[in-house]
Amino acid sequence: MNKEGYKSGFVSIVGRPNVGKSTFLNRVIGQKIAIMSDKPQTTRNKVQGVYTTDDAQIIFIDTPGMHKPKHKLGDFMMKVALNALKEVDLILFMINAEEGFGRGDAYIIERLKEVNTPVFLVINKIDLVHPNDLLPLIDRYKELYPFAEIIPISALQGNNIETLVEQIKKYLPEGPQYYPPDQVTDHPERFIIAELIREKALHLTREEVPHSIAVVVETIERREDSDTVYVGAVIIVERDSQKGIIIGKQGRMLKEIGQRARVDIEALLGSRVFLELWVKVQKDWRNRLAQLRDFGFREEEY
Repeated sequence: MNKEGYKSGFVSIVGRPNVGKSTFLNRVIGQKIAIMSDKPQTTRNKVQGVYTTDDAQIIFIDTPGMHKPKHKLGDFMMKVALNALKEVDLILFMINAEEGFGRGDAYIIERLKEVNTPVFLVINKIDLVHPNDLLPLIDRYKELYPFAEIIPISALQGNNIETLVEQIKKYLPEGPQYYPPDQVTDHPERFIIAELIREKALHLTREEVPHSIAVVVETIERREDSDTVYVGAVIIVERDSQKGIIIGKQGRMLKEIGQRARVDIEALLGSRVFLELWVKVQKDWRNRLAQLRDFGFREEEY
């Protein structure tokens, strides 16, 4: 039975690449469910984060940063981001206070004008700018769109996050608790494990490699005779040269990726993990629909 006055709804987070959407989502949820990187266009699929309190449940949808597509994977990412504007109760349009207004913002605002959903302007990374610089920035955006609320935050430091969450609750309809109170995402463990491995590869490799990486988790097996979970995963790249970079001299890079990923996977699963990684080359996979589907990018789901 639903509690009287209980609020629940779906909130989409949109914005240019690298404005801090995933950092915000992880901060609100209280654990890592979306991968973070200083490289743009890190998020490829919608990541649903579930935030539950005694009086509300907010289902956040983190979307790929909006950008001009350069390949079929890019087309897919843009469809995901645009579809996330539909059928939600509220949209958070996040911008980077330090970068200010950019061409991509004008494109997003035009898309926002096509929907009737309330939109908050969320100004992230306020810890990186002087407070006096915020007012002209706010005025610039207010001229372009009638935002329901304008809220400055620092997702990294946690500034004003509680204020934002309380404002979100005010805009949500009364409704049911869609997910159990201890569930933080609707993604299966396999997806999050793959994302954690991909995050470490993004952090450790050079510019050329990151967007050519996909990760497929082939095995998650809890051995009956031990308390260790065995995880086997394949890192997919597009070229032999990238395979060499991921493996590294005498396998050092692959080992480092594995060691860092294992720490996060153990925190996720709550047990010891034995992680085994392989690297495979699948040429030009980002432009091959069959391979995109194999790696979990399925347009029909959006």
